[in-house]
Amino acid sequence: MEQHLKHYSGPRQSHCSKWFTGFIFAMLLVGMVCSCAVTKNYQRPNTADVSQLFRDRDTSTNDTSTLATIPYSRFFKDKNLLMLIDLGLQNNLDLKIAFTRIQAAAAAFRQSKQAFYPTLSAQGEVSYNRPSTAQARANGVDVTSIPDNRIYDLIATTSWEIDVWGKLRSTKRSQYAAFLASQSYLRTVQTQLVASIAIHYYQLLAYDEQLRILDSTVINRQQDVDIVKTLKQSAIVTGADIANSEANVKVAKLQIPEVMQQRREVENAMSILLGMPPQDIVRNSFDSLAIDSSLHTGVPAQLLAHRPDVQEAEQAFQQAFELTNVARTHFYPSLLISGSAGWATANTLQGFFTGTFYGSLLGGVVQPIFNQGLNRQRLATARATQDEAYYTFQNTMLVAGQEVSNALYSFAIAKDKEAIRSAQIIDLKRAADFTKELLRYTPNTNYTDVLTAEQNLLQAQLEAISDKLQQLVAVVELYRALGGGWTDYATPTSE
Repeated sequence: MEQHLKHYSGPRQSHCSKWFTGFIFAMLLVGMVCSCAVTKNYQRPNTADVSQLFRDRDTSTNDTSTLATIPYSRFFKDKNLLMLIDLGLQNNLDLKIAFTRIQAAAAAFRQSKQAFYPTLSAQGEVSYNRPSTAQARANGVDVTSIPDNRIYDLIATTSWEIDVWGKLRSTKRSQYAAFLASQSYLRTVQTQLVASIAIHYYQLLAYDEQLRILDSTVINRQQDVDIVKTLKQSAIVTGADIANSEANVKVAKLQIPEVMQQRREVENAMSILLGMPPQDIVRNSFDSLAIDSSLHTGVPAQLLAHRPDVQEAEQAFQQAFELTNVARTHFYPSLLISGSAGWATANTLQGFFTGTFYGSLLGGVVQPIFNQGLNRQRLATARATQDEAYYTFQNTMLVAGQEVSNALYSFAIAKDKEAIRSAQIIDLKRAADFTKELLRYTPNTNYTDVLTAEQNLLQAQLEAISDKLQQLVAVVELYRALGGGWTDYATPTSE
C-alpha cells in the first residue's frame, strides 16, 4: 500500500512540506520505540560448566597465568626458529588468503553502514522529434515550416528506506560480526602456522640427531667387523659371525636413506609453510633444545579470550543471531521515501538552469500481505542457521578442551618415559659392552647375543630422540591449543 504524499511542479508548497516533515518525524519516533520489540539484543551463548574442560586440571587452584599470553618471540628461544617463523608470517600463502577474507568482510561492513543513507543518482537526456514529412503533406502543411523539436532534460532521483524496525542496524551488526570472524580466522591460521613451523623445525632437528646416531653406529659396527675378523684368526668365532657382523653394518646403513628421505620431505613441507620453493632449512642441533616444563594453562574460561577459533565460532553465532533479527523485520511494513527534481528546456541549452524546474516527493508504506511464505521461510532458515552456529560454538569449545588435555597428557607421558629411557640406554650400553667382552674371553658366548644387544641399544637411542621430540611437540601443541602465537590487529569500531 502506497500513499502519495506530495507532488509539486514549479513553485514549492510550504504547507505540504511542513506536513511531510512532521509525518517523517512521527514515523521515526514510532520506529525507535517499536524496533526494540521486533529485534533482540545479542547475548553471549551459554558455555555451561567449563571448569572441567581440561579434564585432569586441579580446579582448586585459581592460577590464571597461561602460555597463550606469551608472544611467540619470547616463547621460542631458538633464533633460527624465530627467523623462520617471521619469514612464514610474511610469505605464507594461506595467511595471505585469510587476509583477503578480512578485506572482503571489511568492504561488506563498510557498505552496511552506508545503507542508512539515501541513494542519489543523476540522469541527463536529449530527445529529438520531427513529424513525418508524408503526414505533413497529407495534412497540407508546409514541410519547410516544421521546426525540429529538441528536449534537454537533467534529473536527479533519490530514495531512502527509514530503518523503522531495526533491519539495517541488525544487518550492520551481522556484517561487523562477520568482519570480526574473518579476523579471528586469520589469527587461527597464524597460530596453526606458528605451531606447524615449530613442529617441522623440531622434526628436522630430530632427524639430524637420528642420522648422527646412525652414522656413529655404522662406524662402531664397522670396527666390530674388524674385531670379529681378528677373533676369527684366533678361532674364537666362525665365518658365520663375520658375515653376521658385516650384515649388521648394512642394517644400520639401510636406515640412513630412510631417515634422509623423511628429513627431505619435512624440509619441503616446511618450505611450503614459508611460502618458498623446496630448499635447505637453516637450523641448530637437537642437543641445543631446552624444554620448559613449567606449563601454565590458566583457567578454561580463558579460551574465550585467547583461542581464535573459539572467538570465530562465537562471532559466527552473533552474525547468525543478527540475521535472525533481519528475518523478523520482513514481517513488518517498510517506510520508503523517494523524490526527483530536474530542469528541462526545449531546442536550446542557453539558460538551461533558468528553464522549467520540476520535482516530486513520494512517501510510501509497503506492508507484505501474501508473498508465498517467503518471510516464514526466511525466519525458519535464519533460526536453523543460528542453532547450527550455536552447536558449532559449543563443539569448538569441547574440541579446544580436548586438544589442551591431549597436549598436557602427551607431555607428561613423554616426560615419564624420559627418565626410564635414559636408564634403559645405560643398561643396554653396559649389556653390549659386556657381551663383546664375553665374546673375546668366553667360548660359550654367541655373536648373535652381540647383535641383539647392539640392535636394542640403537633402537633405544632412536626412541629417546622420539621421546624428546614428543615433549617438544606437546609443548607447541599446548601453546597453540591455549590460543598462543597470534598477533593482534587493529579493529574498526562497530559504529
